[in-house]
Amino acid sequence: MYGLVGRTVRIIETDADVEEGAAWLAALDPRFAVVLEQTGQLPLRRRENGFGALMNTVVGQQVSKASALAIWKRVKAVGLDIQANVVAASELDLQSVGLSQSKVRCSKALAGSLLNYSGLYHMTDDNVIKELCKIVGIGTWTAEVYALASLGRQDVFPHGDLALQEASRALFELDVRPDEKQMRMMAVEWSPWRAVAARLLWAYYSSMKNKKGNF
Repeated sequence: MYGLVGRTVRIIETDADVEEGAAWLAALDPRFAVVLEQTGQLPLRRRENGFGALMNTVVGQQVSKASALAIWKRVKAVGLDIQANVVAASELDLQSVGLSQSKVRCSKALAGSLLNYSGLYHMTDDNVIKELCKIVGIGTWTAEVYALASLGRQDVFPHGDLALQEASRALFELDVRPDEKQMRMMAVEWSPWRAVAARLLWAYYSSMKNKKGNF
């Protein structure tokens, strides 16, 4: 639990928290219960808070999981997961580890920002998203993923995530993949456990890929 202005927010910290949310969702919609039978226990999906974690999320923008992992390995190998090192690095240094020009600009903007990482814990979900999106190159998806994984927010959902959109299309038997606006409308029903709904849909997406033999 963290105290916010005027209220206390629930933080997902343990597997038991995820299980509680998953049980709530399964009771809400039997299709979620079916997914849980297929996937088993959902991952906690928690990361550390701070510059390195947010930089990692930036690296994961608009690339496959495998590509993000490969690039992040190179980033860490040369110490570019440390804020002071990114401040000192040239654009060529950042490009050499596989960052696109837009991610180079974002990384430099992030490293040069005065973002108070500890202060984010005491903001509302909406204000966390707004604060992060002030930084050049950080959009709603990056801010929502960071709030979910690094801050452990219970009710944050990355509505623009393509995997979540595709999993929702399949699970709810939609004719077309929902866009970000449609996902926001769908996810309202899953509050206050939208972050666990995201974990569940990511697990379902992975299950779909594995069944197709596409790892």
